[in-house]
Amino acid sequence: MHLLAVGLNHTTAPISLREQVAFPADQIGQAVTAARAWFSDNTSSGRTDEAAILSTCNRTELYAASDISAGPDGAVDINTAIDSTAHFLAHYHKLSYADLRPHLYTLPHDHAARHAFRVASGLDSMVLGEPQILGQMKDAVRHAEAVGGLGTYLHQLFQRTFAVAKEVRTTTKIGAHSVSMAAAAVRMSERIFDAVAGQNVLFIGAGEMIELCATHFAAQNPKTLTVASRTLERAEILAHRFSGQALRMADLPSELGNYDIIVSCTSSQLPIIGLGMVERAVKARRHKPMFMLDLAVPRDIESEVGRLDDIFLYTVDDLASVVQTGMENRQAAVSQAEAIIETRVQSFMHWIDSRAVVPVIQDLHESSELMRLFELERARKMLAKGENIDIVLEALSKGMAAKFLHGPQQALHNAQGDERARLAILLPQLFRGKR
Repeated sequence: MHLLAVGLNHTTAPISLREQVAFPADQIGQAVTAARAWFSDNTSSGRTDEAAILSTCNRTELYAASDISAGPDGAVDINTAIDSTAHFLAHYHKLSYADLRPHLYTLPHDHAARHAFRVASGLDSMVLGEPQILGQMKDAVRHAEAVGGLGTYLHQLFQRTFAVAKEVRTTTKIGAHSVSMAAAAVRMSERIFDAVAGQNVLFIGAGEMIELCATHFAAQNPKTLTVASRTLERAEILAHRFSGQALRMADLPSELGNYDIIVSCTSSQLPIIGLGMVERAVKARRHKPMFMLDLAVPRDIESEVGRLDDIFLYTVDDLASVVQTGMENRQAAVSQAEAIIETRVQSFMHWIDSRAVVPVIQDLHESSELMRLFELERARKMLAKGENIDIVLEALSKGMAAKFLHGPQQALHNAQGDERARLAILLPQLFRGKR
């Protein structure tokens, strides 16, 4: 088995591409099943491999454990498996492979493990040390496990990934001094309005990110705080926590103009707020500025909205410069975290290497068991005929020794040149047991 991680994130691809490669949460199980079938059809092993998919606003990654057969020269072509994985992402999302490939990182073996450990620990996030990604990875694992996507290798990878993330977060200060996405959203809005206090704030969605943003904005004492959701009950529950109001998503066209600050983050696959809706809102507001922050991937707000006068539209990528504040204060923690991760990567790769010899060990056990049973049956027959016990034991021991030595002796006899020289050195070591 060979470990692979293929994907793109906020550092390798713009949001316009990331939203095309994102997997909706309710489709990840289906996508994992499709990925395993794809590997089965496109690798020489002909077997169904392991797969898991992580998809967030900042990244889409496919982790796989693939059984790649060696080529005619005995070398394993890992690039074939990587290319097949990248082709799956393009095929599934109906994208041009040539357009997608330059934005993908392709990580084999220990690089894949190291990447998973860094992602879970918050070292690869837009917000260094942010904790949400760990929960998102656990969700990805649950989705994969539910459809049978996890086997021995990925299960072990992710269990170690979560253990590493816990170790990093408890033994380093990786999360200290970090500026969260929610806090960055408040700072960015203050570039348009001197203060959040006195502004009417609207949140679209009722998920974890909106909840975090609402917490930070509520602390700034806005004039009003409203939550809009497809399900009014969910909007009411969240709004009640902040003494706010709830709004039906269907009422957005007529109500949008009442808000100065709008933060949206839903799982919708299509834009919720279009150009026409915002144009009418601007007219109703008599061109009073409006701050709009779209944290969703795919985007909730049509990009054309940003071209309007008096509209200040930002996406999740625009927060990058804000969340990097205080980076110098975290460099020592980063170095500590990287050292921990490197040690755990080496441990994991040692485990993978040890797994490679398991089939050989199993085969040896099965072969030796057949030999043992054969000689034992022969000894019983001799005893049943009344043979002396010492003679039977002598025959049993000689028979076992002869059968164990037959294979190595034949290999040594048939080998030539360097191979025979290597066997001549190796075989005595293998049979030099304790006395």
